This record gives sequence, structure tokens and C-alpha cells, in this order.
Amino acid sequence: MKKIMLFLLLVSSTYAESPKTYLGASFGYLNENFTNADAQASMNSMKFKAGYGERKAYAVEFSLDYAQSKAKIFSSSNNVSSDGDRYGLNIDIVKGFDFDVYVLPFVKAGFGAGRMRVDRELQDKLSYGAFSVGAGFLIPINEHFDLEVVCDYKKTSYEKINLISSQIRYESNLNVLYFGFNTRF
Repeated sequence: MKKIMLFLLLVSSTYAESPKTYLGASFGYLNENFTNADAQASMNSMKFKAGYGERKAYAVEFSLDYAQSKAKIFSSSNNVSSDGDRYGLNIDIVKGFDFDVYVLPFVKAGFGAGRMRVDRELQDKLSYGAFSVGAGFLIPINEHFDLEVVCDYKKTSYEKINLISSQIRYESNLNVLYFGFNTRF
């Protein structure tokens, strides 16, 4: 009985103030330019996230992103027309502002890691790490729902690609524009 009362007290305290936990989904478009290769890629992306924090203060977000690859940059096989899709896990710190206007601007910074499938002679997957900064704004619909528009910049570094006689490491700059929907509880 004590555990039930303690659990109910804990749950009620989280809902006593404004909603702090949120889930969201975003859809966007990314453009990738490589710094040490003459290559460029553009693709659609999706992001699912979970966060804890307030709209007008600080928050921490954990997100899982997916991008549908359309370019053939890392794969060397003639059997495929593009690289495999990429999956990533990111952690961001978000700082929101309240300027007494209907939208709530924010900035964020974080890091992430991911993996993509490739079709090469010596490799079938490629890992990467990324540091990101972004800015955007939230459009609150009510206490529990909001829309968001965000522009992210990511500095990405891929693991070394094995060539038969040497190894190459690619780096890129990603610009991501996405639109999302969040629910807070």
C-alpha cells in the first residue's frame, strides 16, 4: 500500500505543473555536402523523439532519426543504385525563450551517432558520429500540443572506408530543415 501511495504521489507531482515530458515526430529534408570529396546528397528524413523539459526553459531530447538515401557515395558495387538508408540516435540540449509572442523560439546543441548500410567489397555497414546545432520555434496549439519548425546543422564524420590498399575517412556538413508535431504530458 505504501508503494502505491508513493507512486501516485510521484505521478501527481509530475502533472502538478506544466507538462514536462513530451513525444514528437518530425518530417524533413536534408542536404549533405562532403568536405573532402566532390559529392553531395539530398534525402528525406524522419525523426521520432522523447524529451523532458519546459517550452520556455531548458529541455533534453533523445531522438531516433531515419533518412532515405538516394545517392551512391559510399557503395562501390554495381548491384545497387544508392547507399542504404541511415539510422541515428541523437541527444540534444534545448534552450527555449519566451518573448511574449505566439511563437516560442529555441536553440539547441547536441551529438549523435548512427549507421548506414553500404555495398562495398570489404564493408556492408558504415558508422558515423555527428555534432549538431540548431534553431527553430514552437507554435503552441494548447497546453499539450505544439508544432515546430527547426533548421539543424550537423558536422558528420564517417568511419574509415576500407580500400584494398588504403583507407579513406569522409566528413560532411548536413543542413536539415524539418517540421514536427509534439504532444506533452
